[in-house]
Amino acid sequence: MLRFGQQTYLIALSCLAMSFSLDRFVDSFQSQHRRADSDRISLTTEDRLEDMLWWPTKSVASRGEYIGTEECAKCHSSTAASQMSTEMALTSSRSVDSAFLDGHGALAFQQAPYSYEIERKGDAIRYSVGDGQSFISQPLLFAFGQGIVGHTYIYQVGENFFESRLSYYSALKALDLTTGHLRSVPPDLERALGRLLEPREAKKCFGCHTTASTTANHFDPSKSLAGVTCEACHGPGSKHVHAMKTGQIEEGKKNILNPSGLNPVTSVDFCGACHRTSGDVIQMGIKGVATVRFQPFRLEESRCWSGTSGQLTCLTCHNPHEPLVHESGSYDHACLRCHAQSSSRNLGSDRRITACRISNKNCVSCHMPKIEIPGMHHAFTDHRIRIVRDAA
Repeated sequence: MLRFGQQTYLIALSCLAMSFSLDRFVDSFQSQHRRADSDRISLTTEDRLEDMLWWPTKSVASRGEYIGTEECAKCHSSTAASQMSTEMALTSSRSVDSAFLDGHGALAFQQAPYSYEIERKGDAIRYSVGDGQSFISQPLLFAFGQGIVGHTYIYQVGENFFESRLSYYSALKALDLTTGHLRSVPPDLERALGRLLEPREAKKCFGCHTTASTTANHFDPSKSLAGVTCEACHGPGSKHVHAMKTGQIEEGKKNILNPSGLNPVTSVDFCGACHRTSGDVIQMGIKGVATVRFQPFRLEESRCWSGTSGQLTCLTCHNPHEPLVHESGSYDHACLRCHAQSSSRNLGSDRRITACRISNKNCVSCHMPKIEIPGMHHAFTDHRIRIVRDAA
């Protein structure tokens, strides 16, 4: 039962969130995340969006509050330049981008009685399906995915957005069914072409693959910025930039979010806004091998998470401003911070941190195996750090 003072606090907090004033961002943010910090449990992204003044995919800021990466780069040139080459920055592209079809001029696919084709003609890319008697075609607007796994395409009919039934898979260098689409033959051309995204789902998809697709709670992907840019994580920058340019340095710091100051649970949930928090996965009811895609959830299933008193988060291994490192040995330093040969510390738990008896090199190759998810033609790194047992 909440005491009167706590009730008053929550009511005031709700009003503050509705107004979305960043004028006293840090003070308000810290007061809000104390509740999550005291709980020490992962929250759903839905809860975080309601509680926080800024959070990835939050949509209450106006379009005029976004300034674009070019403005950020005027002061943060090296960081902005590096971020633009990250997988997050490349997680969507428009049809006018040269990499849209991974260099292909045309792609074809057959599933009787349907024949598919995706073809570039100038700046336009058309996606068509026919059954030998008739065919339908739509221009593709967006490709979602950074290309490591592949690309899934988005097209629009009227006010509705659709997910293409086919995706391009880098491992195949060809088209195949989009993950989640059944291999059974669709009953008509419209459903052979793709799947309708309900408005809530479309908003979520664009929220994680683009920046500012929803502003002032109005969904308009045509005005979005492709990929995850600076403001997708740090929040709209206009007030920050204005304050810094006018010499109000402390005020400027308050008007932008620095996620590095978050407590461990909140930090992992922050990345989980798009990669799925533990709370999200539990709410969705997804189990088994499919959860390997949800790195924050898998990380929090690890003994390394529960046994390090918050010393292990996504940022321990990954710099969001730099491209993902694929060399397994590059992560050894993070593992050996706790598991060095001389380590015998007890990091606030009942378990003593021990060194690996097999090797102190390429740790993740054994303890974070790559697992292929059926239908995705890609082996994902499993972030549930563990001693892998046979037939587990």
